[in-house]
Amino acid sequence: MKKNKVKIGVLGGTFDPIHNGHLIIAERIREEFKLDKVLFIPSGNPPHKTKQKVTQCNHRLNMVCEALKGNPFFEVSSIEIKRMGYTYTVDTIEELRGFLGDNACIYYLIGADVLFDLLTWKDYESVFKTCEFIATLRPGNETDDFAKQIMYLESTFQAKINKADIPLVEISSTEIRQRVNEGKSIKYLIPESVEKYIKDNKLYVLNERE
Repeated sequence: MKKNKVKIGVLGGTFDPIHNGHLIIAERIREEFKLDKVLFIPSGNPPHKTKQKVTQCNHRLNMVCEALKGNPFFEVSSIEIKRMGYTYTVDTIEELRGFLGDNACIYYLIGADVLFDLLTWKDYESVFKTCEFIATLRPGNETDDFAKQIMYLESTFQAKINKADIPLVEISSTEIRQRVNEGKSIKYLIPESVEKYIKDNKLYVLNERE
């Protein structure tokens, strides 16, 4: 009897900090695509953020751990944080494939705008062969450009891209960091446990951020 494959979603990011928008999107996609689990993977040393100071990885990892408490379908992975040097998606997927085995289908969650950046990724053709993508689009906001890009990636590189209509959640990590630094409220933007962690560790406060 053939065993059904396990469906694993992967949501990567700096998570500086993780916020409710990340959680809402992940839960909507998990439910819509019937994923068995969503792995949140905080980036270690992301190559695209060389000019931006990123909060120490242990704090970002701890905040993700706090945010995921209470959801048995969400799990955090530290594989990128443990990796030396820059962290690339191709290495992450290959490592995940190593311990998940062939019985797992990996779905990498991306924003619709990332569709136009995929061909700049390191060894993108290898990534296309080892995982599928779920691109989040706002309902009724799909443009011809997005549709054409998906068709191009699928026909030229045999990429597998699924579309998910997800309501826009206007929350950004940049805004949260700014509000903390200005002494403004971040209630309802992030889980209470993450808010407490930020306050206890004095994160995002000018001259105190590490």
